[in-house]
Amino acid sequence: MKPHHRFALALTGALLISALPAGAASLAERYDALRTEQPKLALRDAAAKLNVSEAELLASTGIGKTVIRLQEGDNVPREIMRRALDLGKVMALTRNENGVIERTGVAMRLKPQEEITGLDADKEKEREARMRNIAGGYLGGEIDLRFTFKNWKYAFAVAQPGKDGVVSRSLQFFDQSGNAAHKLYVKSDEGVAVFDKIVADFRNPVQSAELKVVAAPVKPAEKPDSAIDVKEYQMAWNELNDVHQFNRLVTEFGMSREQSLRLGPPDKVQRITPQAVRQLLEESAKQKLDIMAFLGNDATIQIYSGKVSKVQEAGGYFNVLDPEFNLHLRDKAFHSGYVIKRAGVTSVEFFDHNGELVVSFFGVRERNKPQPQSWNDMTAALPKAADASRQASR
Repeated sequence: MKPHHRFALALTGALLISALPAGAASLAERYDALRTEQPKLALRDAAAKLNVSEAELLASTGIGKTVIRLQEGDNVPREIMRRALDLGKVMALTRNENGVIERTGVAMRLKPQEEITGLDADKEKEREARMRNIAGGYLGGEIDLRFTFKNWKYAFAVAQPGKDGVVSRSLQFFDQSGNAAHKLYVKSDEGVAVFDKIVADFRNPVQSAELKVVAAPVKPAEKPDSAIDVKEYQMAWNELNDVHQFNRLVTEFGMSREQSLRLGPPDKVQRITPQAVRQLLEESAKQKLDIMAFLGNDATIQIYSGKVSKVQEAGGYFNVLDPEFNLHLRDKAFHSGYVIKRAGVTSVEFFDHNGELVVSFFGVRERNKPQPQSWNDMTAALPKAADASRQASR
């Protein structure tokens, strides 16, 4: 599209909104005007243009039509997700500002755990906190999720007719700032009755579109590098014997995620170009490598394990577009990438311009066995960042 055509469309949208009667431009009306200008605009992107949260726009334009507001409460999201295990085949969608992960499949139920007794007070408290973030499934298997339910606030059931006449049914969850925490879409006929029962049992008696969203918490300032005992930190890194110990190490030293990589041992961290994510996915598809992709937000992390096949750029994203797995990365917003070695495990992480982790990748490995050499070779060949030589000389 030519620049003057884009300007004309933008002007038309502005005129449509400004032409509404004074004082009558409700959020729904402003949204209708915006959709006239950009009919394919996603709800999240429309909300950003209208300077509201996605949850507010969904509630304001859908309640009483295609949206039912569900109950709130500390344990409600967990209970809804536990009941959602009965939906069968679903598409699970998790996103952050610059990435979206979508996986279609059936969640793998966990076997009920026997009651554990005789724990001391601290261990019992830790166990209770851990169990609050487990919804009886979603660990491993096709639908692989990690929850932080304290950051889940609003829940909605959405039933919306599609272009093909088929009704799309979904459970959509948002945090206290109105940002999407997680979404589940029903993908089987058998799941419709389960969906309807969940909606009936958790329907909020007050179907109000008014949400008490709050501003997202301000990200704490990063501790100056000079305040970090880098030598001690690198020694502690080299002593790791399990990759899962890393997050605790970062917390102990009071570092941001990207800072922890920037100051890591030079032989364990290699900075790569942000667009190296394209080569990683293209080579994974070409070599038919089994990979793990982690993408999430403060409320949910979703994990995909397996091969990728169809990889291409489209719609402003670099994508994996496979039948049961989609990954959409706005890699033009990426600022940095790193190949990381921790406790014998190699991973790759990409950050955006705000220093937020967008997506990370691992090579799939069998329990108690090293990652495939093909994964290590592929990650070692990713294009190095221009400042990588300076990094290596630290």
